[in-house]
Amino acid sequence: MAQRNVIDDFTNPLRDPEDRRLPRIAGPCALVIFGVTGDLSRKKLMPAVYDLAHRGMLPPGFALVGFARRDWEDQDFAQQVHDSVKENARTPFREDVWEQLLEGIRFVSGTFESDDAFLKLKATLDELDNERGTGGNHAFYLSIPPSGFGPVMQQLRKHGLTEDHGDNWNRVVIEKPFGHDLQSARELDQVVSALFRPHEVFRIDHYLGKETVQNMLALRFANQMFEPLWNNHYVSHVQITMAEDIGIGSRAGYFDGIGITRDVMQNHLLQLLALAAMEEPTNFEAGQLRAEKTKVLAAAHVPVDYARSTARGQYAAGWQGGQEVAGYLQEQGVDPGSRTETFSAVRVDIDNRRWAGVPFYLRTAKRMPRRVTEVALNFKKPPHLPFAQTDTVELGTNALVMRIQPDEGVTLRFGAKVPGTQMEIREVSMDFGYGGSFTESSPEAYERLILDVLLGEPPLFPLQEEVELSWKILDPVLDYWASLPEQPEQYAAGTWGPKSAHDMIARDGFAWRRP
Repeated sequence: MAQRNVIDDFTNPLRDPEDRRLPRIAGPCALVIFGVTGDLSRKKLMPAVYDLAHRGMLPPGFALVGFARRDWEDQDFAQQVHDSVKENARTPFREDVWEQLLEGIRFVSGTFESDDAFLKLKATLDELDNERGTGGNHAFYLSIPPSGFGPVMQQLRKHGLTEDHGDNWNRVVIEKPFGHDLQSARELDQVVSALFRPHEVFRIDHYLGKETVQNMLALRFANQMFEPLWNNHYVSHVQITMAEDIGIGSRAGYFDGIGITRDVMQNHLLQLLALAAMEEPTNFEAGQLRAEKTKVLAAAHVPVDYARSTARGQYAAGWQGGQEVAGYLQEQGVDPGSRTETFSAVRVDIDNRRWAGVPFYLRTAKRMPRRVTEVALNFKKPPHLPFAQTDTVELGTNALVMRIQPDEGVTLRFGAKVPGTQMEIREVSMDFGYGGSFTESSPEAYERLILDVLLGEPPLFPLQEEVELSWKILDPVLDYWASLPEQPEQYAAGTWGPKSAHDMIARDGFAWRRP
């Protein structure tokens, strides 16, 4: 079917200014969540659905269908949704909103291999089409491991659950990771594309739904003051950090053997790099935005001396938030001989005219001193300083820092004179915070992304080509690390990572920021 031309009010100014005040409301449809009993569904997806309903973004003809192995009836699932919403929703709980949502809640019990379960799913969707007026519009959210994609796709095809009938639509939503390397990503795409066309596939990277990530585009392209400096004439290097202060918790079964590079660097950090480094698109329609990101990823690579351009680590026992915590190898469910990295740092070079000679340093880890995600452009020093050397002892590097989470905002660091009779220059900060500048609260990333799926608006979802290019950047690094006989270097919990990471950036004359 033809795609909508109207993109969201942030990325594409509408022709009629009054239209900016109109909310985007999804049409009649059913959202089917596979793996609905998992943590993602309980903590993010179901609360996001309620928040959308609370904000009036969902139509009366909306239905939510859960699919899982639990032996539940509709009312049992409804109670689970109710409890998840009350615990995790962003907006206040209102009984009238809940009652409207409740009318469209259904549950299907069964396994991915069960024909009976998918026959029941088809009957349930047919019933909702007739009773709720969902019109054959179905979004299938695969909140399951990639190993389950094949069986689900086979069953959807076998039972005719994605057949087109007139103007109805069918879409599939895939959670990261999109494979564990380039080959598996391609195999996964073959499974999905055998049933869904490219415009019907929505690969969710929830970081792209964050307001502060989208604000990077506004900061660059809505302001004249920054873009002239956004290049290798003025920028010395860029640091992109995603640090977590927690360990792996109960995720050992998923995380061990996967590692933090596959878990978040291949998707979140490389997408942040693409948005920070891309050229200005002609407009913010999906094709234009994706084309510019793809160009950047195609030009990016890790320098081949991986011993010098990469670093990995594994957190050891230490102190976190005033409490003593165990090391990674002591976590429940982790192989005592595991070589899975919990710290990853790489240098990425971009071979184009704008960024030639400017290294991008990507760093992500668990058990860091604090939770923070930021993109920092560090500027070159002036070619000449007409001050005595003692005047600028406390002058650091000019930097523009975009804080993704928490404390969302932008900081500009620059030199200013210290009050007094002497000429003394010290580094100061000019800070913009979302919380202090806007009365509107930001929607959660999953609210934005689920609504975009239901609307069929694709700008915030990576293409398969972006996924493959990301794996091409990191696969050689992962292969190199796999060839090393030793375990990753240990770093104490609550510190900023292993010595090898500090040595890596110091070789280029820089130092990691301490957010």
